[in-house]
Amino acid sequence: MRRLFFPEICPVCGRVLVGGERHICLKCLSDLPYSYFWEWRYNPAEEMLNRKLDVEKAVSLFIYREDSRWKSLIHNFKYGGDKVLGRYLSAMLGKKILDSGIFKSVDLIIPVPLHPLKRWKRGFNQAAVIAHELGRALGGIEVNEKVLRRRKNTTSQTIKDRDEREISVSKAFCLNRRGIEGREVLLVDDVLTTGATISACGKAILSVPGTLLNVATLAYVE
Repeated sequence: MRRLFFPEICPVCGRVLVGGERHICLKCLSDLPYSYFWEWRYNPAEEMLNRKLDVEKAVSLFIYREDSRWKSLIHNFKYGGDKVLGRYLSAMLGKKILDSGIFKSVDLIIPVPLHPLKRWKRGFNQAAVIAHELGRALGGIEVNEKVLRRRKNTTSQTIKDRDEREISVSKAFCLNRRGIEGREVLLVDDVLTTGATISACGKAILSVPGTLLNVATLAYVE
């Protein structure tokens, strides 16, 4: 009955979803620009991040371009508050990761944190939504939202160039070292653009003896 009066719309093409379609229409789902990074060692995400810090493996679900209609998936989730869509995309990524076995030795998932003020305004941390869905998809891996804390409320990264992003997030994060020594960590965020935020968080994590770092995001900006 609810669908009759409030039909669900595909966020990519704007078409009304029909029976059997969930969150994204079947046509757009079949055209999703998968990255296939889970099957591709030394992929562009790994190469970018390894220029900044020591990353074991990195994956993203799909390729994101500024002129692409697919960017609405991230926009609707992150800014539109569509956590159901975010969980759906995260579950898709989780299945790709699980089937590939790429993160089979990971034993801790850490989401990139939001500053408390930004989290209050948005109502949730999109990286934490992704992290918890990945944890479930990968068999109940521990998710810890208290390891990293954002102490500096930076302005939106989307309007900054590469150098500005690096400066903006430098020293923006602090770390609770308890319980992560010797762990293999999967650091999670929504989008990998220049790698500035991931690198700032990753360097903090790798400062703890014996840690290994992996990265997963929903989208990789090409």
